[in-house]
Amino acid sequence: MNTVNIRDIARMCGVGVSTVSRAINNHPDINQETKEKILKCIAENNYIPNNSARNLKRQEAKVIAVLIKGLTNTFLIEMIQILEEEIKRHGYSMALERVHFDQDEVDIALELVKEKRLRGIIFLGGDFENRVSKLRELDVPFVLSTAGSQPEDISSDEYSSVSVDDMREGYKMTEFLIKKGHKRIAMISAKTDDESVGKLRLRGYKKALEDNGIAFDPELVRFMRPDVEDYSMENGYVVTRDFLKDKVPFTALFCVSDTLALGACRALNEAGVRIPEDVSVVGFDGVEAGKFYCPSLTTMEQPVTEMARATTDILFGIIDGHGSHTHKICKANLVERESVRSL
Repeated sequence: MNTVNIRDIARMCGVGVSTVSRAINNHPDINQETKEKILKCIAENNYIPNNSARNLKRQEAKVIAVLIKGLTNTFLIEMIQILEEEIKRHGYSMALERVHFDQDEVDIALELVKEKRLRGIIFLGGDFENRVSKLRELDVPFVLSTAGSQPEDISSDEYSSVSVDDMREGYKMTEFLIKKGHKRIAMISAKTDDESVGKLRLRGYKKALEDNGIAFDPELVRFMRPDVEDYSMENGYVVTRDFLKDKVPFTALFCVSDTLALGACRALNEAGVRIPEDVSVVGFDGVEAGKFYCPSLTTMEQPVTEMARATTDILFGIIDGHGSHTHKICKANLVERESVRSL
């Protein structure tokens, strides 16, 4: 009995080989009736897809996908150049995919795996707390870089991550302000449903207040607007503008990203609030723009070069077969500039 191959299935169904491949791989770009016809034909003829051949093609390809969540978070954008250099150094090419703030980055990654012969994936930013089942569908190694909290219900040896300890660094920044004499410390955090870095930095803020005998005031915490791009200057601007209308007194403002902080500074300036004479402002990330803003921005600087290189080293170690899944925590550096004063 002759072995049935994919060309035989295509001929029997009256379709092209690529259409059969899309049906096998559950690709969305195929008519449902055609898909069912192909799958029925496959079952009736006991056709077994040649996975080894597909895997061989994937091994021949040398492409790493980098998915960046958020189009305006300049910290993540600064990492791309270093990642590309490191990926090229290993003899691979980089496929960059920008993910809009309301898109699901894991869904996009799954589509990229089908469309391109990827060897690995790097996620920059994102929230993976409730996407474990989708992550398990990825059949290439991936690294969650700068994602903050780790997804629950998935073993640490199923994936890799690189980040700072966002709760610890959020604690340090809040305590820094407290030691400067500030007690009415406002915060602009991530959206209310955030399960990633924003939640962890907010948790560090609350813990620092508690440890220093300062009662947590929920009126001082504001959240990014869900209808505006995440971690953008515009979001920091509109949230601060609305916050000022409530006339809640505060002497310091801690923003969970530098881009939010720069937008907040614009809103404060427009309202006639002087920085740092009236309100001290701090950010998080260490983006270059913060150095040149006036006044220059005090920030918790993430080690962008170290994090980018650790991300690629871990990924290529797994691809090359001499490494295993790793979870690296990098140390941030509090950089004091002109935007904070002592009371």
